[in-house]
Amino acid sequence: MKILKGVLLMALLTFLSACWGGNKVEKNAGREPALDVAAYFNGPIKAWGIVQDYTGKVTRQFDIDLVGTWDGDTGTLQEYFRFYDGETQERTWNLKKVSATEFHGTAGDIVGTAIGKVSGNSVYWTYTMDLQVGDSNYKIAFDDRMFLMNDGVIVNRAFMKKFGLKVGELTVFMQKQN
Repeated sequence: MKILKGVLLMALLTFLSACWGGNKVEKNAGREPALDVAAYFNGPIKAWGIVQDYTGKVTRQFDIDLVGTWDGDTGTLQEYFRFYDGETQERTWNLKKVSATEFHGTAGDIVGTAIGKVSGNSVYWTYTMDLQVGDSNYKIAFDDRMFLMNDGVIVNRAFMKKFGLKVGELTVFMQKQN
């Protein structure tokens, strides 16, 4: 019985540490190459991605053309999605650098304001999206992490949640264009 209690306590502590300590972007401080959000998201970017459901099954594939422009601490990022099933979507982000390590963003399908925290080679975004699925709309919380790699590539992993439960994942690879 003591072994079972010990295993349960370890599982609980692991879960709690993941909840409270797993999302801290600050643990990426000093990692290279350093991500300058305004510089990276300025000009054309090409991206490729997949959407997975809660079981890990790939449900959609897509390409994105992005174009960013900045005027001081204010930026606009236009996204043009082409899904492999023929659907197209557009989104325009309005971005604001509010400090050396924090950005805010708004878009037509974003509920409230997206908050981005930068540290080292990464930026961690949290926001809620009003996501249309078929004829229904769902407010989905996004836990969105971007990591700058060598050669101007960003790896973007987003976890989608409803009522605190994972309902899907998004993986995107971005590359700056000349």
